Amino acid sequence: MSTHADVPEAPRNAATAMARTVLEALVAGGVRDLVLAPGSRSAPLAFAAHAAAGRLRLHTRVDERTAGFLALGLAKASRVPVAVVTTSGTAVANLHPAVLEADAAGVPLLLLTADRPADLRGTQANQTTDQVGIFGTAARWDLDVPPGIPGVHEQTQVEDWRDLVARAVRVAGGADGPPGPVQLNLQLADPLVPGAEGGWSSPVDASTPLAADVGRTRPAGVEVLRAGPRTVVIAGDDAGPPARNLAEQGGWPLLAEPSSGARTGTHAIRSYRLLLGASDLTDRIERVVVCGHPTLSRPVVRLISRDDVEVVAVRNATGHTDPGHRVSRVHDVLTGEPGSDPAWLEEWRRRDAEVSAAVDQLVADRAAEEGGVLPQQVAAAVSAAVPPGGLLFVGASNPVRDLDLMARPATVGERRLVLANRGLAGIDGTLSSAIGAALGRERTSRAFALVGDVTFLHDATALVLGPDEPRPDLTIVVVNDDGGSVFASLEQGGPEYAGSFERLFGTPHGVDLAAVCAATRTPHWRVESVAELEHALASAAGGIEVVEVRCRRDGRRALDEALRSLA
Repeated sequence: MSTHADVPEAPRNAATAMARTVLEALVAGGVRDLVLAPGSRSAPLAFAAHAAAGRLRLHTRVDERTAGFLALGLAKASRVPVAVVTTSGTAVANLHPAVLEADAAGVPLLLLTADRPADLRGTQANQTTDQVGIFGTAARWDLDVPPGIPGVHEQTQVEDWRDLVARAVRVAGGADGPPGPVQLNLQLADPLVPGAEGGWSSPVDASTPLAADVGRTRPAGVEVLRAGPRTVVIAGDDAGPPARNLAEQGGWPLLAEPSSGARTGTHAIRSYRLLLGASDLTDRIERVVVCGHPTLSRPVVRLISRDDVEVVAVRNATGHTDPGHRVSRVHDVLTGEPGSDPAWLEEWRRRDAEVSAAVDQLVADRAAEEGGVLPQQVAAAVSAAVPPGGLLFVGASNPVRDLDLMARPATVGERRLVLANRGLAGIDGTLSSAIGAALGRERTSRAFALVGDVTFLHDATALVLGPDEPRPDLTIVVVNDDGGSVFASLEQGGPEYAGSFERLFGTPHGVDLAAVCAATRTPHWRVESVAELEHALASAAGGIEVVEVRCRRDGRRALDEALRSLA
């Protein structure tokens, strides 16, 4: 019997019957979280989600784009499919950025898009558009589900709906291929509220549990990579511990991005990005093993695109990374054969220690000259503050690159999880994803996010949470240099384009971030020194809080050039 007074014991109309069946099937399939953006056409799904309280955690957001990225973060951290519900019309289109990221990163999302009956399409009926296949090839599977028909084989319809949801959960979770987004476009006909009579008479309670199958089965075979060629292991986003294991087995340097899940142990090279610019070292590389999805570094892209290097890939969630079309073979599981030249690894370690020390000294000296805090110092402080069992969600552009340069490899077994939206590496929805990740990872000792000011403003609606919404303990650190400093180090940041740079790329905004936080009742700290930052990071206030660090960006290009010269 329902525990909610506004939901009757049995469905009275077809829309309610479909919605309750879908929700029951999600729960039976192992889905634990559902994100909802309010709407009229999606009302049956909203009521059904509310009735499932206790078995399904409900998150409500006023903005569909925010809702999509919240679901993305939940699924990314938990590795379990997460459902997101929208109403019809432009609401569905606002999910598209999160769907594109989920597709590229292999994150399981279940998109339950409410729709008007198909006979209203093309009639200019309000909030009616063609939602069928709206996400194109980004969806692993999409299906247009007709409205329920009262009085006609009702039990058969219920069983069909349950089977559709069971398949959607399996496909999203990667049981039949790469994990990713799945869309069920649910046509819902009036009446849309559970108490309205609509001629439906059959119960929809799940009679049998559905088998939860949300993980892709990997081939059992393990390939052995022979010793001999001078090898480096590149670990991109979501490469995981197997990349570290491979490097340690073969005795090879590990060039691991922050969100790889492999930047641990004794083989990880902190300053690899700079060292790849040293020709005396990189010219002697004979073989590269690519794990995960590397995206941060142009030197890495150049390396895996060279025609004089053997490139081997380990299959990731959605395929393998091969921008230069140089991958000679792809494996599901690789192990390294012992017997490599130990001098190769030791040379990388020695050079790494030298360059890393020089990086720290240069950053400290430049900060002393400028009399403020540098973004690289912020990244170092945040990385150091993440305790064992902690979580860090890092934004795109400069924050993740600064972290890549400054973060020391962690000790194996600390379970420090670093996540980022690196599928398409956009700044969209980063705060929402971070909030979702903090909610989605159970038993996190402490959760941080590191973002730039433009990324923060791009997703400021993530801070709009209702009083009853689940909210994590999350410290959001914002490097505020008043604009897009990432472009300063690219070609368009060259001196010949100085006249147009600020207007076209720097995009100063002058926004008072404290006022933005005050508007959403989000605690805000502004710090002016590394010591103040370290104090703020060590003193969690609880709930979602923002620590703002003001930085200059006028010296960004010169500093990046100085850093590159250190190798």
